[in-house]
Amino acid sequence: MYDLNSSNPNPILNYEGISKNITGVGFHEDGKWMFTCGEDCSARVWDLRSRNLLCQRIFQTTAPITSICLHPNQCELILGDQSGLLHIWDLKTDHNEQLIPEVDASIQCVAIDSSANYVASVNNKGNCYLWRYNGNGTKLSPEHKINAHRKYALHCKFSPDSTLLVTSSADHTALIWKTSDFSLKQELKNEKQRWVWDTAFSNDSEHLLTASSDFVARLWNVESGNIEREYEGHQKALTALAFCDPYS
Repeated sequence: MYDLNSSNPNPILNYEGISKNITGVGFHEDGKWMFTCGEDCSARVWDLRSRNLLCQRIFQTTAPITSICLHPNQCELILGDQSGLLHIWDLKTDHNEQLIPEVDASIQCVAIDSSANYVASVNNKGNCYLWRYNGNGTKLSPEHKINAHRKYALHCKFSPDSTLLVTSSADHTALIWKTSDFSLKQELKNEKQRWVWDTAFSNDSEHLLTASSDFVARLWNVESGNIEREYEGHQKALTALAFCDPYS
């Protein structure tokens, strides 16, 4: 853990106890705790207000966890693992609900939209599965399956206004889908682009950034599908990115 307000470049805290690669990390919206998941088949919740640096809560699975996201209600963690299970961990009751979107398929990424209407996952067979929260906002019902990509799907994310879903893949494309009917809105493709590992929408949902194995990040116009900027300079694959708009 680093203090961004300090000139000290060294970590101020070192959270211990994880034996293998960490594949996901995030924060509670008020900064009360953070969560991690990883290849040790565990998700962890760390109390940032505690002086005890050991993990307070652990959720165990039987397979490496590939992705994690936090419900907007700040009370549920949604996880996907390599065995193909989707887990919904209720932090208030410690109850766990499990879903199996596709047998013998590893879930690579999970996402929830900001309105908490939909949960999406993509797997190593290129398929995207969507669920809708029912009336009481606690149970998920199967909503739609998209045969999105010809190859390994890597990433999925909803737009800030919840009207769009992007999926990206080893097939060198990022695809944008409408959440109103799950039809394809735009295929973002370039002859130089390789595996698309990560994406980030602008706050107005009108632009999308992609990170690719060809060392380039690209800014796309969602409506036209055209590239508006290319960000070069890296010497190896780009596997993660984030977007910040301080003026919105």
